[in-house]
Amino acid sequence: MRHSLRAQLLGWVLVPLLLLAALNATASWISARAAADLVTDRTLAASARSIAEQATVEDDLIQVVVPPAALEMFDTGSGDFVYYAVMDGAGRLLAGTADLPRWSKIDPSSGSAAKEVVYRDRPLRLLMLDHPIAGPGLRASVTVVLGTTLNSRNALLLHLWAIGFGQQLALIVAAGLFMLLGLRRGLAPLLRLRDAVLARSSTSLEPLEAGAVQAELQPLVAALNRQIERVQRQLAAQHRFVTNAAHQLRTPLTLLNVQATYARRQLGTAEQDAALAAIQASTQQMSRLSGQLLTLSRAEPGSRRARSDLVDLGTMARRVLDDVAEGALAKGIDLGLDEAMSATVRGDATMLAELLVNLVDNALRYCPKGSTVTVVVRRDGETALCSVQDNGPGLPPSEWERIFERFYRAPDTQAEGSGLGLAIVREVATAAGGTVLARRMEGGGLVVEVRLPAA
Repeated sequence: MRHSLRAQLLGWVLVPLLLLAALNATASWISARAAADLVTDRTLAASARSIAEQATVEDDLIQVVVPPAALEMFDTGSGDFVYYAVMDGAGRLLAGTADLPRWSKIDPSSGSAAKEVVYRDRPLRLLMLDHPIAGPGLRASVTVVLGTTLNSRNALLLHLWAIGFGQQLALIVAAGLFMLLGLRRGLAPLLRLRDAVLARSSTSLEPLEAGAVQAELQPLVAALNRQIERVQRQLAAQHRFVTNAAHQLRTPLTLLNVQATYARRQLGTAEQDAALAAIQASTQQMSRLSGQLLTLSRAEPGSRRARSDLVDLGTMARRVLDDVAEGALAKGIDLGLDEAMSATVRGDATMLAELLVNLVDNALRYCPKGSTVTVVVRRDGETALCSVQDNGPGLPPSEWERIFERFYRAPDTQAEGSGLGLAIVREVATAAGGTVLARRMEGGGLVVEVRLPAA
């Protein structure tokens, strides 16, 4: 049942119905027994009254004649035994069986009472009836005690109960069949949706039709359509990535081929040295591009096992600045660190180092000679702030969001680069549960700001 919606729905409906049917069957048994007892008691009362009415007084003596019809009432074909005793007001036996249970076992407070007793190892339904008689100058009464075995009563009880229970069982079976039919019709749109999905080609990413299913299933179809839309965007992004990566790699490879061909044709040492230097530069550019592509791939969700290192951003920033200080001095850029207070985060230490490296490298690469680049690290409430500020030419607001796209480079940019640095920064920040944005710095320049959950 765990794997079948139809079975679960049937179970949730039929199991309570069966429990209710069991309770109702018990109630029906009690009701049928009360009805069977009532019929038996009325037959006993009618038979006892028929016997009592035949009592007469003659010569101050009570005479009793038991009519055969009074006993034939119990001849129903169930093989019952009938016992009776007729007594006068003093308790003397006038007719019948002397040892039939009397007052000591029967409560006569109502004048006519019936009970179940055991007589001669047989269960009996026993009734006692007081009946007055009148004669010349005499007022007396007789008491009739009449009992019958329970074969006929039990047969009637089973018959009445079987009728009620059979009707309930038939209703449950009919309800189950109607529910099966209803479930088949109700689940048909869902099965058609399944077949439509399975019939699609592996390249089809068309949205599913929400109107083809019931209102309760439309949120599921909407969720599937949103997932299809995300897959479409992901495939489009991958296509752009592969296209741009191929373009970025083709350019230095073409240069390498041209420069190698030129070096082979030159006989002079100076020309060969220049060609080899150009080959070396192209190789370094391609090596950096390959490294950034690898870093970007590792930064994407699901590409690495999640880590939870405790990272001090200030300490990490100092190490990064030490590594790039020589390059900053060569370009004449004033590189500094503003660590107002300690800021620690939890995450992948290797990828957070890549985030800082690409933040600083992006500023150094696009700032002109004589610029100032400042790395700011501090704690701001529940977040750790890491930003890189520069007083370079900056960017118009329309470019602030686009610079985080892969392979995007701002127009009129002369500096060498692949357009992957800030894309890596955004991927790492997002994976760590943070955010990244670009804004204009007061007085000109650009600020790229990363906020991560503080540890």
